[in-house]
Amino acid sequence: MSATNSIPAVNAADNDAPAAGSGAAAPDQNREISLLVVDDEAGMAEFLEIMLSRQHYRVTVTTSARRAAALIGEQTFDLVISDISMPEMSGLELLRLVKEKSPATEMVMITAYASSETAIEAMKCGAYDYITKPFNNDEILLTIRKALENSRLQRENRRLQAELEKKYGFGNLIGKSPAMLRVYELIKRVAPVKANVLLTGESGTGKELVARAIHYAGPRKDRPLITVNCGAIPEQLLESEFFGHEKGAFTGADRARQGYLAAADGGTVFLDEIGELPPALQVKLLRVIQEKRFTPVGSTRELAVDIQLISATNRDLEAEVAAGNFREDLFYRLNVIRIDLPPLRERSLDIPLLARHFLDRYAREYQRPLTGFTPEALQCLAAYHYPGNVRELENIVERAVVLETGELLTPASLPAALGGRSDSPETSLYRLPDAGLDLEATVAELEKELIRQALERCGHHKTKAAALLGLSFRSFRYRLEKYGF
Repeated sequence: MSATNSIPAVNAADNDAPAAGSGAAAPDQNREISLLVVDDEAGMAEFLEIMLSRQHYRVTVTTSARRAAALIGEQTFDLVISDISMPEMSGLELLRLVKEKSPATEMVMITAYASSETAIEAMKCGAYDYITKPFNNDEILLTIRKALENSRLQRENRRLQAELEKKYGFGNLIGKSPAMLRVYELIKRVAPVKANVLLTGESGTGKELVARAIHYAGPRKDRPLITVNCGAIPEQLLESEFFGHEKGAFTGADRARQGYLAAADGGTVFLDEIGELPPALQVKLLRVIQEKRFTPVGSTRELAVDIQLISATNRDLEAEVAAGNFREDLFYRLNVIRIDLPPLRERSLDIPLLARHFLDRYAREYQRPLTGFTPEALQCLAAYHYPGNVRELENIVERAVVLETGELLTPASLPAALGGRSDSPETSLYRLPDAGLDLEATVAELEKELIRQALERCGHHKTKAAALLGLSFRSFRYRLEKYGF
């Protein structure tokens, strides 16, 4: 601590009991509270130790910032009181370390008048408050009590959040809405048996997470879970990818290769976007389900396989069957147990839980000192309709975590569509860049994106998507072909 600042006297009038109406904890409660005092000036460190010990806090004192860093790595403190200006490590560096290793630990900074700007910077980095020297005993004790109360509330919020996720979550699924509780109940019933499961719902509702929950909650959890995106594999490669092939089975097959089904033997195959499967492979998959056997490409030898099939689609498969695009017999084989995933707009109770889950995750990942949302930000999140469902909410929160500079996430960090106040060129569809633009290409890109969103919102039901965009079906089909949908 630089300085020529006088150390406050510990008044004889200071006694063990807190002042009436101060809101302080009783002495017995204080004994459960652990404080770390860090000040390179031995006199100031000793003064704080005496004063805080008289309040019955458990006080650890060090004059070395590096020793303080080591102590923080070894044990948990409810509050750290640190000088800002120290020779080995600055108080700001120590603050960042505390927030990284123990986010719920509060920190109060001590500063001289000359370094008040640094103290304000410390507040931006997550310090609870700062005290400017010289200070009196009542001032610092009141600040400490408020900081400790804030720390207690943070720990309680985290504990409640963990309990909510444990009570209202299933694996990585999170939600307490009636619709999600029904999903959890179905997962529990389905997981122990081998029945085929069909997951339906809009894009971004968490179908893959449900598939993983079923697999890992069941008897096959120690066997493979193979995920196959049926819409991402070129049609000419699908049979080989599913069933494997022998060496020389086709041009380029320079060695034998095991397919998805053989790799998943004893476990689970998750067929995402099952509606994209072409008719020829639908026939072969139906035979696998019926006979539990298959033949690799280029082989005459049948292989037995023991798998559970979980399929997922955002299409209306009954409509696809009626249109002749999907085999009716295969549909009934896949649709033994059906689980419908609700869109996020129908489970608004889950938005705060999900938002907090994503905030905690990305605050840790990006090392941001965020502890929650302002009420206004939560209101913005709750009022949005989320055409992209949970995946869109996650992207929104991740973006906001990156942009936010304070401890609480505010509407200013949210996209304009949610009521955020960002007016950057990137968030406005109608702002002309200074360098100009290619109008035809820009309009085409916007049109393509809106068609994609309409298809996702309507579960790839083309007639409904066309109506949503105010287009005739013929005009909509022309645009689908134009943009390669």
